Amino acid sequence: MSKQHKIVIVGGGAGGLELATRLGHAYGRNQRAVVTLVDKNRTHIWKPKLHEIASGSMDLGDHEVDYMAQAHWHHFTFRIGELAGLDRSHKTIELAPYLDEDGIAVTPTQRINYDTLVICIGSLSNDFGTQGVKEYALKLETQHDAKSFHSKMVNACIRAHHQSEVIHKRQLHVAIIGAGATGVELAAELHRTTREVVAFGLDRIDVDKDIKVSLIEAADRILPALQPRMSQATEKLLSHLGVQVLTSSKVMEVTPTGIRLADGREIESELVVWAAGVKAPDFLKDFSGLETNRINQLVVFDTLQTTRDPDVFALGDCAACPCSDADGGRAGFVPPRAQAAHQQATHMFQQIKRRMAHQPLKAYRYRDFGSLVSLGKFTTVGNMMGGLTGKSLMIEGYFAKLMYLSLYKLHELAIHGFIKTTLFTLSRLITKQTNPTVKLH
Repeated sequence: MSKQHKIVIVGGGAGGLELATRLGHAYGRNQRAVVTLVDKNRTHIWKPKLHEIASGSMDLGDHEVDYMAQAHWHHFTFRIGELAGLDRSHKTIELAPYLDEDGIAVTPTQRINYDTLVICIGSLSNDFGTQGVKEYALKLETQHDAKSFHSKMVNACIRAHHQSEVIHKRQLHVAIIGAGATGVELAAELHRTTREVVAFGLDRIDVDKDIKVSLIEAADRILPALQPRMSQATEKLLSHLGVQVLTSSKVMEVTPTGIRLADGREIESELVVWAAGVKAPDFLKDFSGLETNRINQLVVFDTLQTTRDPDVFALGDCAACPCSDADGGRAGFVPPRAQAAHQQATHMFQQIKRRMAHQPLKAYRYRDFGSLVSLGKFTTVGNMMGGLTGKSLMIEGYFAKLMYLSLYKLHELAIHGFIKTTLFTLSRLITKQTNPTVKLH
């Protein structure tokens, strides 16, 4: 075992879990390498699904992947714990003790040796130092965050139904700060799911008068990553649904009773969700002497190797990877998207294959397939990159919805294979037809 190549992957998100699964099949099955996946959680959920958990439109149990079970069936090792230290001279990582819900240590401090280390711990919301965000705003960064928001939303509806006094205007008002994909998708889903919650006997609530959703964006339009026409069409749909859309509105402070804008306006709200900005976890800043940028991302070469250690790689949202244009010139950095993590996991698999064969590494080239935003049952909008024309093709409706679903299916295929993914899909379709209601738990 000591002579086997030791591959350690920190972070079980889309990229990390896909990479561990592929490496387990290629090298763990025949013991050509020891593949270890590390994550601070026990289960995995595809991050773009968090808004569906938060709104209650998705059953978490149908999409959750248990890391221990995945490791057992796909020939790699799973270790639970949060990355706490990195000793590059001895090629060792340190994991903090894993604590249960009562704060009792389940695991001790762990140290794991590596020959190749891949860091893919994802990203967090960037509050830009806005006052009151940490104290009063909810975020959608983890499964716990999504479930916590959903529970607070349902409790707010039940509380309003049973109170004797008139429902206050700040009650049942959800203010979402940030009109990127997460904010827009959550706003659209909440329009439907809050009405379904109220339909379960909470008849003292007038859904059209009492339930309010506001979407606040500092830029001059929502969905700035999409074409202006798509942004305008989405804003028109949200407004038709009753969502209050406020653009060119910078949030200066989140308060116990709502938010305060830069122009002095105050918006009263019972629940505030911060969905603006992206940054890597704070502890990565100058982590073990590795180079980082202003949002804590690990700076890597186009081989995905960190700039100061060729044995440490990074991919996904926590990596600042150079992006090339069509002519091979520098064109900024790879954007923090699920499709990028999926592509980089595939490339990283080939990189490790080359490392173990003592072959030179190859540069990663990001392929932009466009952006898609799901508006729940109403529609899906986005743009795709035209491979033949070289132009961006705007799509919406049923075809766009199919393309959006295909992104998740690619992830499931990578971690489950064709047969299991097919069976899961059929099972969900049958369950949806027999019990098509919003989840209250």
